[in-house]
Amino acid sequence: MSDKIAILQLPGQEPVELPIHKGSAGNDVIDIRSLGQSGYFTYDPGFLATASCESAITYIDGEKGILLHRGYAIDELADKSDYLEVCYLLLNGKLPSADEFAKFKHTVLHHTMLHEQLVAFYRGFRRDSHPMAIMVGVVGALSAFYHDSLDVANESCREIAAFRLISKVPTLAAMSYKYSVGQPFMYPDNTLSYAGNFLKMMFGIPCEEYVVNPVLESAMDKILILHADHEQNASTSTVRLAGSSGANPFACIAAGIASLWGPAHGGANEACLEMLEEIGTVDRIPEFVAKAKDKNDPFRLMGFGHRVYKNHDPRATVMRKTCHEVLEELNIDDPLLDVAMELERIALEDPYFIEKKLYPNVDFYSGIVLRAMGIPRTMFTVIFAVSRTIGWISHWKEMLDQPGQKIGRPRQLYTGQTDLKYPEK
Repeated sequence: MSDKIAILQLPGQEPVELPIHKGSAGNDVIDIRSLGQSGYFTYDPGFLATASCESAITYIDGEKGILLHRGYAIDELADKSDYLEVCYLLLNGKLPSADEFAKFKHTVLHHTMLHEQLVAFYRGFRRDSHPMAIMVGVVGALSAFYHDSLDVANESCREIAAFRLISKVPTLAAMSYKYSVGQPFMYPDNTLSYAGNFLKMMFGIPCEEYVVNPVLESAMDKILILHADHEQNASTSTVRLAGSSGANPFACIAAGIASLWGPAHGGANEACLEMLEEIGTVDRIPEFVAKAKDKNDPFRLMGFGHRVYKNHDPRATVMRKTCHEVLEELNIDDPLLDVAMELERIALEDPYFIEKKLYPNVDFYSGIVLRAMGIPRTMFTVIFAVSRTIGWISHWKEMLDQPGQKIGRPRQLYTGQTDLKYPEK
């Protein structure tokens, strides 16, 4: 409970007392739930100063460049853990014991197969469909194939649905890619790791043996870890809002994928590649750096700085090391990668970038890594969705586990017409 009170003086009314709640970290929040009784709402477009929920999953301090999952720093998790252990942590609130992790890992890796009739569902899409368009459809369609886990009031059903989503979304994602390029689907291989299995389903073909490159496997695992959750962003808030109505988990995650598809959210690393293509060659970099420094020029260098992180993006530090490992392993002759590396050097040395804290962010490096691995840009946001599924399902589960939940119902500042009379005919 709160031990502090905010006093709000409204015109012509007695002062309103609003409790102030303190979390374990971050800003205190003013509880305004009783404010509507006074005839007023708050106005906060984009919810930039609104705490929409109480959560113990992820904490971000953008000023200090901190990202914690259940209290653990993201760089420490990326260095010492793997994606499935991070999944367990986000879902259950603690790191697993050896036995708990073995059981969890076995369950996830042995439920990657899909209902075979779902495979036929892909044939309803045009061959040139965007993989994200396919993902929105097929993830939502899971609710038509797995009826036994749709009771959101049942804790066992919620757990089964969580495992199914974590296990099957990589399979759906890889199949979305295969369908878009006209290649046969690759079924999961339970002997491989989560990341290794995804790479095989993406790049393997039935007529040849596919051997997972350990450097690329590690890089994919790091990408999944670094994008697993990011607090109350647009897609996570979408999942929570959809879930507040009692919608089934597959529909909620499909809603999250649709939100993530927006270029202002999940398309940042794709935008970085488009920028590199626009620059084209290393000799044109000074021209574009000058444009970026010119306040009167609308051009922006994508992948530098971050809306949330005002100091540095802690995920970028991890991804930078992974990026250089992948480029060294593959030794690719790609002029765009040369452009990227020169841009990185300038950003880390140029006083303008340092003063403005425009450091390369995680999207800059992950886009380079994915391109180097041979993953097309249309799949960048799909891989983001694969990674973020655990964050979405953890927030969905946390919300349903909390007592007293109500359906989300934001209010508005109405500015339309009133009292119009229908014209006589």
